Amino acid sequence: MATDKAYKILAKQENISNNQAKELIDKGLVYVGDKQVKIARAQINDETKFRVEYPSDIEIIYEDENIIAVNKPAQVDSYDIQDAIEGAELLHRLDRDTSGVLLLGKNREFIEAAVKEFKNRRVYKEYVAWVEGVVYETMEIDDPILTIKKGKAFSKIDPIRGKKAHTKVIPEEVQGKKSKARIEITTGRTHQIRVHLASVGHPVVGDAQYGSHTKSKHILLHSKKIKLFDYVFEAPEPKGIARYK
Repeated sequence: MATDKAYKILAKQENISNNQAKELIDKGLVYVGDKQVKIARAQINDETKFRVEYPSDIEIIYEDENIIAVNKPAQVDSYDIQDAIEGAELLHRLDRDTSGVLLLGKNREFIEAAVKEFKNRRVYKEYVAWVEGVVYETMEIDDPILTIKKGKAFSKIDPIRGKKAHTKVIPEEVQGKKSKARIEITTGRTHQIRVHLASVGHPVVGDAQYGSHTKSKHILLHSKKIKLFDYVFEAPEPKGIARYK
């Protein structure tokens, strides 16, 4: 049985360069059956048939002379969206696996004012997620978070070196041993929601990095609503979050 590196077989199959094939695998967009291909250099059967799940198109929710609100698909980097929209600059970021409302500014004066609002915690941010376990009542989590940015970013609770973080979790629905929750955050630490939920025994479904054992194409976390100045933006929940399974 002939074998070759996964990215080389993918490159031939999709008629793309080896580098493009590596990038697709690194971004978690390549599957064999239901299994995600995680190692671009893995030796596999050269007759393996891959499936590439390209992210859905970027949908602009609203645009004026100051701001663009985008419904970011999961598995797309926030900076890739910034690069795709000429003359726009990110006002904040969402994790690559998180979908939903993402805001970009269009002029320097507005960008500086908006970033100050985020910094001073005057922006309302509401998320929705499916989490492991049954959430019975509203929880407020205030544990400080420390982020280590060597290679792949990783955050953890650290009462001594961590920065202040606040997350409010409101249960909405239970299905078996999974719960849907509305989440409000006043701070914006890296992986804040994911770390805080994992710390109370309810990691976000699909979030293997922070302890979820449930297989999912991506983390079931969605930025549903943001209020900034007099603007209110909302992104409809994607299918996998609106209705789990």
